[in-house]
Amino acid sequence: MPEGPEIRRAADHVEKALSGRPVLEISFAFEQLKDYEDVFQGAMVKRVETRGKAMLIRFDQGYTIYSHNQLYGKWYVRNAYNYPKTNRQLRLAIHNEKKSALLYSASDIEVLRDEEVEEHPFIAKVGPDLLNDSIPRKELIDRFKEKRFHRRKWSSLLLDQSFIAGVGNYLRSEILFAANIHPDSRPMDCTEEQLSKAADACIELMWRSYKNKGITNDLELAERLKAEGAKRYEYRHWVFNREGQPCRIDGTEIIKYKAASRRCYYCPTCQPKTSSSQK
Repeated sequence: MPEGPEIRRAADHVEKALSGRPVLEISFAFEQLKDYEDVFQGAMVKRVETRGKAMLIRFDQGYTIYSHNQLYGKWYVRNAYNYPKTNRQLRLAIHNEKKSALLYSASDIEVLRDEEVEEHPFIAKVGPDLLNDSIPRKELIDRFKEKRFHRRKWSSLLLDQSFIAGVGNYLRSEILFAANIHPDSRPMDCTEEQLSKAADACIELMWRSYKNKGITNDLELAERLKAEGAKRYEYRHWVFNREGQPCRIDGTEIIKYKAASRRCYYCPTCQPKTSSSQK
C-alpha cells in the first residue's frame, strides 16, 4: 500500500496536470457516480489535498472528489486521452485539453459537497497529516501522551491513521529506528528525550521520503552507496526490508518480526527493550 509521501507526490502530479484549465470530461466507473459526470464539465481544479492516504480534489463549483488508493490504487498522469497499457481497471478519468489524470484499481471514490468533506467517515477520524498540516513538535509530543494513545505499543499505534495520517509499514520501522525506540514499547514507557526524538523522526522522515521518492536513509550515505553501485532497495532505508543485514550505525544484525500482522524491522542494540516493554 502506498504511504502518505507517495500519495502526496501523486497529488502534486494530479494538481499540476489539472490546475489552470477547465475540465473537458470526467468519467466514473461506478454507476452511483455517473450522474455527477456532467456536473464537472467546465469546472476548474482549485487544489489537490491529502489526508494521509486519501486524496481530495477540490473544484471551484463546490464539489470535491474523495479517493483512497487502498492496496492497489494507482494514479497515472498522461497527455490528454493517452491511456497507459495496463491490466488495471480504470475507475476515474479527469481530462482537460492538455492532460488526463487517471485513477486505476481503487474502489473507494466519492463525490462530496465541500461542506460534507469534514464529515466523511475517514476524514472525520484521521489524524494530522504532517505533509499537509503544519504541526509543531510540541503538539506532536502532547499527542503521544494523550490517554487514548499512550498505553498502546508503538508498533500498532503508528499504523493507526487516527494517530498520525499517512504512516505505513516502512515509515513505522524507520521512525522507531531513528528515535531509538523498540517497537514493543509504548509512549508511556519512553523518556522525554525519546518522545522528542520520535516527534522529530515522524516529521523529518515523512518529509525526507516525500522529497526523495521514498528514501528514509541518511541522504549522504544513500548517495555514497549509490555511487558504489548499490541498487535502490539496498540504500533506501535504515532498517526496513534489511533482515539479517548489519545495522548502518553499529553493525548489529537487523531483526524482522511480525507486529500488528505486518513485518517490522529493528536493531536490538540501537532500539533496546525497556523493562516496561518486556511485560
